Amino acid sequence: MEEIIERVVLNSEEIEEVCRNLANQINIDYKGKRLLLVGVLKGSVPFLSCLMKYINVELMVDYVYVNSYKGHEKEMVIVHKDLDINFSGLDVLVVEDIIDTGFTLYKIIEMLKGKDVASCEIIVLLDKIENRKLGSIKPKYIGKIIPNEFVVGFGLDYKELYRNLPIIGVLNKNLYRGKR
Repeated sequence: MEEIIERVVLNSEEIEEVCRNLANQINIDYKGKRLLLVGVLKGSVPFLSCLMKYINVELMVDYVYVNSYKGHEKEMVIVHKDLDINFSGLDVLVVEDIIDTGFTLYKIIEMLKGKDVASCEIIVLLDKIENRKLGSIKPKYIGKIIPNEFVVGFGLDYKELYRNLPIIGVLNKNLYRGKR
């Protein structure tokens, strides 16, 4: 793993602790409510799985699959899979592995705004605040704020690789700068 990861950002024990702490706050905030966790595929799957084992309120899970593409002048978001569950009247918590520019989450929140949800909030494992392009996107729950570095592991990928690492680490620059 040393040739893949330059520096560990969160080890597996720290990830578990972050998920437990976030879930504790969710348990307080959503006590007595029906909660729908909306995982953003593919990266949120490990985070959502770890998080929900500590949540003890009524809970349902669904997924959306969206991709962001940078065009010449703006970023475009394409929806590949929308929600399957009827979420009318539910409290919705969008679960994302990392928030970077904010474009993907903005699109998802816009999709949900026109629906009949009781509330809609965002939870992220990692937040790259310094890279945010859309200041209107503010997660209610943040696991860890990180600098603008390329991280992989625990769902985060580089060209679909490294999602399975049990830690989150800074990717070796040689891997994505074509020196390997």
